[in-house]
Amino acid sequence: MDLFERLEKSRPPPVEKAAEPGSSPIEKLLDWLVNHWPRSTITAQKIYTYGPNCIRDKKTTLSLAQILVERGWLVPLHPHNVTGRRRRDKREWKIGGRARFENHNRPNDRLPTT
Repeated sequence: MDLFERLEKSRPPPVEKAAEPGSSPIEKLLDWLVNHWPRSTITAQKIYTYGPNCIRDKKTTLSLAQILVERGWLVPLHPHNVTGRRRRDKREWKIGGRARFENHNRPNDRLPTT
């Protein structure tokens, strides 16, 4: 018996990976926005470039963003209000649910003392 055969016998059996709980594209996008995107606003172009791999096309990104708008996680911004320029094809959103999420996880130090 050579060294590799002995090592193979002492190796534990491989562990199967569990499926991710956020496996749908909408859950992946929301998770990425809340946990990984550092800014309070996001553009469609930034989602195409930096977002999860499964949603890096225009049609999918815009449809998922619309769902998040309807659920209150994103608030659409008008381009001329943000940049001062009138670029009508730029899609930008404020991440509205982020404040709710961060306040929910932060300890509340304003509780009255008795």
